[in-house]
Parts: sequence; structure tokens; C-alpha cells
Amino acid sequence: VVPAMPALFLKKLRNQEAKEGSVVALRAELSKHDTPVKWKKGSVLLQASNKYEMKQTGSAVELLIHNLQLKDA
Repeated sequence: VVPAMPALFLKKLRNQEAKEGSVVALRAELSKHDTPVKWKKGSVLLQASNKYEMKQTGSAVELLIHNLQLKDA
């Protein structure tokens, strides 16, 4: 049995600035298609909700954060 190679970031997340109350999209690209992704803020696992929207198409992953607040930094 040969272990699978881990997925790597081809395009990493970038810092962004946005106004409170707006929406920000954090995007990255992975080296493997359809690799499961878990989004975290520190040690807290983020769950899909009205606040957080997760999208994945092939190797592209995206986290949308709605209604930005200062605590989302």
C-alpha cells in the first residue's frame, strides 16, 4: 500500500480588508481536486451557516464571511 501524497496549497489565502457589514471571500487553490477542506478560525472549526458559506469547485476552495464584524479579523 502506497500512502497518498497530501494536498498542497498552490495559491494561498491572502490578507484582505473590508468594511463592517460587508462580505469577504477568502480563496485558495489546492494541488488536488475535491480534497476535503475544513475551515477554522484559530482552533474553532467553522460550520456552514448564515455567517459562513463554504464553496469548492475542483481544486478551488472559497470561504465567504457575511456581515463582517471586527471579531472576524
